[in-house]
Amino acid sequence: MSETTKRRVNVAALMTALLTACMAFQLNASMLSPALFTIEKELNTTSAAVALTQTAFFTAAALFSLFLPRLGDIIGRKKVLGGMLVVLTLGSVLAALAPSVELLFLARLIQGVSGPTVALSMIMLRVEVREPKLYGTLMGVIAAVNGGIAGVDAIAGGFLAQNYGFASIFWTMAAVGVLAAALVILVVPESSAPTKAKMDWAGVVPLVISVGTLLTAFNEAGKLASANWPLVAGLIVLSGVAFTVFWKVENRTEEPLIATRLLKQRSTWALLLTTVLTMTGVFAVMNGIIPALAQDGVIGFGMGAEDSAWWTITPYALAGLVIGPFAGRLAGSWGYAKVLRIGTAGSVLALVLMLPVVGGDSRLGLLGVSVLIGITYAGIGNVMLSGMGVLLSPKENPGFLPGLNAGAFNLGAGLSFAVIYAAKTAATAPDGSGTGGYYGGIIAGLVILVLALASSFLIPKPAAGETGTAPAEAAGTHQPADVGPTLRRQLQGKD
Repeated sequence: MSETTKRRVNVAALMTALLTACMAFQLNASMLSPALFTIEKELNTTSAAVALTQTAFFTAAALFSLFLPRLGDIIGRKKVLGGMLVVLTLGSVLAALAPSVELLFLARLIQGVSGPTVALSMIMLRVEVREPKLYGTLMGVIAAVNGGIAGVDAIAGGFLAQNYGFASIFWTMAAVGVLAAALVILVVPESSAPTKAKMDWAGVVPLVISVGTLLTAFNEAGKLASANWPLVAGLIVLSGVAFTVFWKVENRTEEPLIATRLLKQRSTWALLLTTVLTMTGVFAVMNGIIPALAQDGVIGFGMGAEDSAWWTITPYALAGLVIGPFAGRLAGSWGYAKVLRIGTAGSVLALVLMLPVVGGDSRLGLLGVSVLIGITYAGIGNVMLSGMGVLLSPKENPGFLPGLNAGAFNLGAGLSFAVIYAAKTAATAPDGSGTGGYYGGIIAGLVILVLALASSFLIPKPAAGETGTAPAEAAGTHQPADVGPTLRRQLQGKD
C-alpha cells in the first residue's frame, strides 16, 4: 500500500481548496467567451485566429487529462494538482502580457495543462470521504461548479473586457490560480494509488497523438462548407493508426498506462460512450443554438448578447449549481446509473419542449427550457457522469477512467458543434429564412440524447459509492477526513 501523510484534514477546508482549484480551471474554460471580440480588436487579428486560441486550450485540456491523473496515482495527486495550478497561473500571466495572438495561442496551450483538475479533485475527495451520501453531496458541488459558476464567470468576463481590456481577465485568472495552488499545497493531504508503478510514457505518446488528431479533425469539420475535408479524412486515418500503435504498446508493456482489458470492460466503454453522446446532444444546443435563437432579430427574440446570457446561460448554470449537490446525495441512495437515466430522460424532454419555443414569442418558455436543461444536464447528467468515472475506475489504477472520461467530455463538446451545426445548416432554407435550421439542430440533439439514454442502460452499477454496497479500498491509505459533527449532521441528515 502507498505511504501517505498521517495528518487529518477538516472536510470544509478540503472542499474549499478543491473548489477553488476547480474554479481556477472553470474560469479558463468560460470566462473568456464574452471577450473574444475584444481580443480580436486589441490584438488586431481575425475572429478565426482568436477562435483557434480557444480550440488550443480545450484540445490541450483533453490531452493532458489522458495521462496526468495516472501520473498523480504514481507520484502523488497533490504534487500533480499543485503543479498543474502553478503552470496554469504562469500561462495566465503570459496571456495577460501577450502582445500578439500567436503568443496568446501558446499561453492558452500552457493553461490547458489544468485539464484534469476536476477529475483529480474528485479522486482526492473520494480518498478522504468514504460515506456514500456525503461523498455524493460533495462530489455534486464540485461537478456543478465545473458546469459553470452560476453564469457569473461569463458575465464577469464581459464586464472586465468591456471596461479594462482582455488582459484584466487573465490577471483575474492568475490571481485565482495563485490562491488555488496555495490552498492545495497547504491544505490537501497527499495520496497515491495503493500499488506503485512506473509511468508508461511509451503508451502516452501514441494515445495523445490519436486523441489529438481526432479532436483536430472534429474542429476542422465544424467549419462545414469551409472545412478542409481531405485534411479531416487524413487526421482521422492518422488517429486510427496511432490508436492501433497504442493498443499494441499497451499489450506488450508490463505496467501499461491503460490495460487493454480495462478498455474492453463494459464499465469503461459504456460510460465513455454515454459521456460522448450526452455531450454531443446537449453542448452545442445549449451553448450555441439556444443563445443564437435568443439573439436572432428576425425569427428569434432579438436580444442583445448580455440579455441573452441572462435568459439562457445564467439560469442554466445557476440551476445546475443548485441541483448538483442534491443529485449527488440522491445518487448515494438511489444509485448513480438510475439518477443518470432520470437526468438524461429529463434532457430529452427539455429538447422536446424547446421545439414549440422556436418560432414563438415566449421568453418565459425560453427561460423555462434553459432552467430545465440546467437541472437535468448540468445538475444531474454532468454530475453523475463525472462521479461514475471515479467510482467505476479500478482500485489499482484510480486515475484511469476519470482521465479518459474527462477526454470524452471534451471530445463530445467538439463533436457537438460539428454535428449539431451540420444539421442546422442542412435544415436551413437556401435563402436563410425560416426556422428550419433551429429545428434541425435541436432535433439532431434530441436524437443523439435518446441514444445516450439507451447507452446509459449498459453502464454497470458501481461496486462502491452507493448505500448498501461494500466500500471500495481507498485509493490512498492516510486517515480519512475529520468531517466535524456539525457539517456531518447538515450533509447527512438524520438518516
